[in-house]
Amino acid sequence: MLGFICALGIEVEGIVKLMENKEETTIAKITYHKGEIYGKEVVCCECGIGKVNAAMSTQIMIDAYHPDVIINSGIAGSLSGDIRIGDIVISDDCVQHDMDATEMGDPLGQVQFNDEKRTYFPADKATADKLYDACQTIDGISVFRGRIASGDIFISAHDRRSRVADTFNALACEMEGAAVGTVCFRNGVPFAILRSISDDFNNNEFMDFMQFREIAAKRSIKAIEEFIKNA
Repeated sequence: MLGFICALGIEVEGIVKLMENKEETTIAKITYHKGEIYGKEVVCCECGIGKVNAAMSTQIMIDAYHPDVIINSGIAGSLSGDIRIGDIVISDDCVQHDMDATEMGDPLGQVQFNDEKRTYFPADKATADKLYDACQTIDGISVFRGRIASGDIFISAHDRRSRVADTFNALACEMEGAAVGTVCFRNGVPFAILRSISDDFNNNEFMDFMQFREIAAKRSIKAIEEFIKNA
């Protein structure tokens, strides 16, 4: 089974429209949509914005549906002048850029578990490769591979984006992907993140995000459809 976790309803609606034999189940006020797309079993949900929502939705999906892989799809802000609105970034790994225990001597972004410390969470290479190939079918965009940084803050200021980019060598910032990646990693579930850029690195106002998020989300949905078709 393929699992998809999205922050925005428009993304989930696009996936659900492709489904046959649909079923809906609500757990912890999160609606999970299960069905078949191109003969593959698929489950998806709208997690809401932020890392807590994303982590909760991911653990529920793993426990209730046992997906073979989870994709976190959505939109993101660019952290590079080379990555433009409408382009797509596929994760090689991810980091929680707002995890800050530096007063305890930990490096910025490091997560302390009961049994280990880890800063970067690796995406499943085979899944990321397939997502990258799926994105090549979309005309007029560039596709990038690299690190995605997540945090519970919408970053619009150029200097703050620059700090995240420089500190973590990341290509895109958003608010959910690393939480999904962390939960998947701890559960041993392969994951990858696909993000379509909704706001530019140099001119990143909130109104740009609102204006372009629908276009960016539609490109994410198209890439997901192609990924499922060839999964």
